[in-house]
Amino acid sequence: METQVLYRKYRPADWESVIGQDHIVSALAASIENQNFSHAYLLTGSRGTGKTSVARIFAAALGTNAEDIIEIDAASNRGIEDIRELRAAVRVLPFSSRFKIYIIDEVHMLTKESFNALLKTIEEPPAHVIFILATTELNKVPETILSRCQVFSFRKPSQKILTETVIKIAEQESCAIDGESASLVAFLGDGSFRDSLSILQKIISAAKGRTITREVVEAITGAPSLSVVQDIYDALIARDMDKIYTTLGTAEIHHTDMLLLAQLLLSTMRLSLMYRYAPSMREDFEVQYSESYRDLVKRGAMESTDVISSRAIVVIITAIERIAYASVPALPLELACIEILRLETSKV
Repeated sequence: METQVLYRKYRPADWESVIGQDHIVSALAASIENQNFSHAYLLTGSRGTGKTSVARIFAAALGTNAEDIIEIDAASNRGIEDIRELRAAVRVLPFSSRFKIYIIDEVHMLTKESFNALLKTIEEPPAHVIFILATTELNKVPETILSRCQVFSFRKPSQKILTETVIKIAEQESCAIDGESASLVAFLGDGSFRDSLSILQKIISAAKGRTITREVVEAITGAPSLSVVQDIYDALIARDMDKIYTTLGTAEIHHTDMLLLAQLLLSTMRLSLMYRYAPSMREDFEVQYSESYRDLVKRGAMESTDVISSRAIVVIITAIERIAYASVPALPLELACIEILRLETSKV
């Protein structure tokens, strides 16, 4: 029997199960309760933040049966003829519900002509039709469409929310995962519930009943080893550029993803600054990470205020932006470390 993917298995089915979008849930739920809802909505936000799930929950909360909920993928139905067929279909009454609800995903993929054809229908739809448009690229949706929709912006879930979700779902799947490993999965998920759970499913499948540790996550996902991050961080604190070059060279030989390595280094620096300047957050930090990693973060926070600093974070952010275009992927990180340690008088 085919295994159901985790993202679909644990997809929110009601308002209470939507995580991290309280500002949207409260507004939409209140609009239904007050019978003051719109004929057109536009949900925008990065991938895997729950736009389509919320659209389905909204439709169900209006009492719309599945046969009257029409989902359209604009990426593959983007032409003028597709929209003309939609315009003809909206005039047909619902089968068994008060409303027919059209959920158009990735709406920004429509052609200019298709948007123009859709505009009149969205502006003056039949009383029995509600449109819910979803997009990851709001800037590509024409202003004429935006002005006729209620727009709701979905927030990326925080690292903490994603980590807690990974731990909860791993437990429901009868898998043991520690906080640091779950945090790495959440980090690799890059602000997406869907991507985080896809990574978790890959790990659960490959782990074959083993307890999921950070080493297991690294081995299965190809994420940079924590030891590499620790070696670079230790070298920065010790102001040892020779060791940094050696560590990055070894990482290149092992085909380490330099972008992920830089992002993990950035995350570690951020934790050091939080530990230094936000004592109230230290308790949560202490229970989430391994002892060796906690010690590393604390050394950066307490022993190296001239190196692990807000300036260093800006330098690493710049390096991350440059890695994608560098012919030698390790070079932006090498130059960043030179700049952080102020080894040259002029700015690199």
